[in-house]
Amino acid sequence: MAHAKNHDYHILPPSVYPFIGAVGTFVMLFGAVMWLNDSGPWLFLAGLLAIFYTMFGWWRDTVMENIAGDHTAVVRIGLRYGVILFIMSEVMFFAAWFWSFFKHALYPMGPESPAVDGVWPPAGIETFDPWHLPLINTLILLCSGAAATWAHHALVHENNRRDLKTGLLLAVLLGLLFTAFQAYEYSHAAFGFGGNIYGANFFMATGFHGAHVIIGTIFLLVCLFRANAGHFTPTNHVGFEAAAWYWHFVDVVWLFLFASIYIWGQ
Repeated sequence: MAHAKNHDYHILPPSVYPFIGAVGTFVMLFGAVMWLNDSGPWLFLAGLLAIFYTMFGWWRDTVMENIAGDHTAVVRIGLRYGVILFIMSEVMFFAAWFWSFFKHALYPMGPESPAVDGVWPPAGIETFDPWHLPLINTLILLCSGAAATWAHHALVHENNRRDLKTGLLLAVLLGLLFTAFQAYEYSHAAFGFGGNIYGANFFMATGFHGAHVIIGTIFLLVCLFRANAGHFTPTNHVGFEAAAWYWHFVDVVWLFLFASIYIWGQ
C-alpha cells in the first residue's frame, strides 16, 4: 500500500533505449562523415541499424503501455503535446530547405553580380513540368490524406471498424503509389544532385519529403496492423491520431513544395 499509485500519471521504468539511440545517432553521423571521405558506408549503416532498433523497441513498449491501460486521459494529453512539438520541429526542418531555395531563386549567383547576372533556374537546367506527374502525385497524396481522415471519422464518430481498416489500407496503398511515382520521376530527372544549387535544393527538399512519406506510410501501416488486432477505441486512439496528424503534415508540406519548387520555381 505504501507504493500504491494514487495519480493518473504513468511512471516509466528505466529504459536502455535513450542510450542506444544517442550512441546510434553519433555513430551514424560520424559514419556519414567518414563515408563522404571514402571510408565506406559500414559505420553509417551500423548507427542507422541501432536507430531502427531503438525506434522499434521504444514504440513497441509504448504500444504495450497502451494495451496495459497505462495511457490514462492525462497521459494521452502529454503524448499529444509531444507529437505537436515534434511536428513543429519538422516544420522548422523544412523551413530551412524552403529558405535555401527561395534565397537562391530570388538572388541567383552570377559570375559578376548575384542580383544582376544570375539566372534561375541555372542555365542548362531542364525543370519538370508541374502539370504532369507532379500534379498526379499531388492528387494521390491528397486522396491518401482524405482516406486517413475517413478512417479517423469512422473510428471516432461511428466506431465503424470496417471503414477504419478500409481507410487505413487506402491511405497506405496511395502512399506507396506516391513513393513509386517519385522514384520514377527521380530516374528521369534532367539534372543531378551535385554541380548546381538548383539540383541540390530540389533533391534535398523533395527527397526529405519522400523520406517522410515512407515513414508516414509505415506509421499508417502499423496502425492498420493494430486495428486488425482490435486496438483503438473512439476515446483511446492516440497512436492513430499521431499518425493522422503526421500524414496531414506531410500533405501540407508537399502542397508548399508543389507550389514553390515545381510551379513558381520554373
